[in-house]
Amino acid sequence: MAASSNCSLIVLLIVAFLSLSSITTSHAARGLLQLPKFPNIPSLPQPTMPQLPTIPKLPATLPPLPSVASLPTLPTANSPLPSLPTLPSVVPKMTLPPMPANPLLNMPSLPNIPTLSPPPSN
Repeated sequence: MAASSNCSLIVLLIVAFLSLSSITTSHAARGLLQLPKFPNIPSLPQPTMPQLPTIPKLPATLPPLPSVASLPTLPTANSPLPSLPTLPSVVPKMTLPPMPANPLLNMPSLPNIPTLSPPPSN
């Protein structure tokens, strides 16, 4: 019951606020309409714009499309692949440095956290 009275009170306040705000707006508009006429502002001379360049026309006939015989052929699955070049013997072998004997970080063990469990039944 209290929620509906609060809701209706809020709606009533919103309607009152909107009514008062529209009154002040109409008074301001009326004040602007009753101002004396201002003198006309003389028009400024318009600058002359340069003429835009003309767009070239496309040729009426288009060149012919290439024929299928003049297109290069794609390699087929049976065609041999080129062999990979061999690496020179001067290239050093990639090796990883040895791991340290001592571990970098000793993780402490976590303490036992007691959990809530039901008491043992007799």
